[in-house]
Amino acid sequence: MKPKYLVTLSESERSELKALLDGGTLGVRKTKRAQILLAADRGSTDEEIARNVVAGTSTVFRTRRRFVEEGLEALNERSRPGANRLLSPKDEALLVATACSPPPKGRAKWTLSLLGQRVVTLTALDDAMEAAAK
Repeated sequence: MKPKYLVTLSESERSELKALLDGGTLGVRKTKRAQILLAADRGSTDEEIARNVVAGTSTVFRTRRRFVEEGLEALNERSRPGANRLLSPKDEALLVATACSPPPKGRAKWTLSLLGQRVVTLTALDDAMEAAAK
């Protein structure tokens, strides 16, 4: 099957990728992406690349697609939005202050469970957590 996204590197792109790999300071994901692009430029199939780079074929496909759409920017991580914060800055300050205060009687130190219970009783966080769970 012919790949939908053909990777054709210019000489400067090829030398830049080789220099990055020879430098030895890249993260694992960036290294694999560079190896995928170089192998795809040589004409290897997605399955061959996945086997040689020890990655999934979907990773190879996504890397090819990103290169065709974005160029060498495909090597870099995209931002990950993450979950919305449950604590407001005020509630977060309260949590830190509580954790720095002496623990309840009969306890040597605060546990996460105790901190969670205390913050819920001191704030309206209980309603926010229920809304986030839905």
